[in-house]
Amino acid sequence: MAAIAEEKKDGIGGMMVSFLQGDRMIWMVVIILFIFSMLAVYSATGTLAYRMQVGNEKYLMKQILMAVSGILLMFGTHLVDYKYYSRISQVLWFASIPLLIYTMAFGTEINSASRWLTLPGVGLTFQTSDLAKLALIMFLARQLSLKQDQIKDFKEAFIPILLPIIVTALLIAPENLSTAAILFFTSVFVMFIGRIAIKHIALLFGASTIVFGLFFLLLFALPDSMMVGRMSTWKHRIENFSENKEDADEDYQVLQAKIAIAKGGVFNINPGGSEQRNFLPHPYSDFIYAIIIEEYGLIGGAFIVLLYLFLLYRCIRIVIKAPKAFGALLAVGLGVALVIQAMINMAVAVNLVPVTGVTLPLVSMGGSSVIFTSLAFGIILSVSRNIETEEKEAGFA
Repeated sequence: MAAIAEEKKDGIGGMMVSFLQGDRMIWMVVIILFIFSMLAVYSATGTLAYRMQVGNEKYLMKQILMAVSGILLMFGTHLVDYKYYSRISQVLWFASIPLLIYTMAFGTEINSASRWLTLPGVGLTFQTSDLAKLALIMFLARQLSLKQDQIKDFKEAFIPILLPIIVTALLIAPENLSTAAILFFTSVFVMFIGRIAIKHIALLFGASTIVFGLFFLLLFALPDSMMVGRMSTWKHRIENFSENKEDADEDYQVLQAKIAIAKGGVFNINPGGSEQRNFLPHPYSDFIYAIIIEEYGLIGGAFIVLLYLFLLYRCIRIVIKAPKAFGALLAVGLGVALVIQAMINMAVAVNLVPVTGVTLPLVSMGGSSVIFTSLAFGIILSVSRNIETEEKEAGFA
């Protein structure tokens, strides 16, 4: 009887282990972030629900559905051997280019930016830049791993690897400059990890600094009447940040975020008690971090920061253990991209950088952002699961 009981116990434990493959700490942090997301979105959408004449529960249920869908996507994605993502990355990246071009020309405009495509028949929208970010980092990891034998060569490795980065960033930049900049510098970091020659990276850094410098000089030299696209928006956001203009819309957002942070104090437990959600234009997306601090204090805000840093730490552990270059570059690229995005979103909320419009991964209300972020974590967990499997096989050998 004892043997049968032990066998059942092992069977149940084995099922649990089989279900949660990969880094369990990453699973835990993602679930905690989703819980924060549901609490914060439910609170932050109060004014939106009133304006749309619907109940708060509608947005809560939508966020719960997105969280469940995200976890299911993570689970399905992490069961796929990460080596298959090398081929998949080619399809995704080549597909993302025409989608980005189409979005610029015919995309759905929301909040004065044409970043979305509307899926015909269902009316759902998604940001093509979310797909492009995921696809480029996967494709970059593939290219770096394949060219390790010529990795120090300028023509054979550096140029072929750099071109997809430039093409993708340039196609994203006209409607989403902050996302393009984040993606570009994340890619440069992955190139550094991938052993691209330091002199080539230094050359790229110098050239990009000159290009950005000339761009901003042009931005402030041109009168508003001669600006095209979102150039005036970028200029005004930088001016509002540097000059603290009280009549500017972006500064109004930052001011309300500061008030929310001040109300939260050092320690607070007041779920659903935010008052600044009634004043912040986008408290459920761009400025959801300010709502979290208002309701949970600076301690709650610091806890969110630590969760993202812990995710980065776990990704670095995967990189150290990964036996293949592709897996290591895949994990570090996707992990760094998500953490940098999170840090910039939180920096905007506390007025450390100009308003950017990037969301807080897994926490902000959204559709495509949650989907593609979940896919990214699933791929990271696939690498981790493969490492676990190889370690177990080595232990039995």
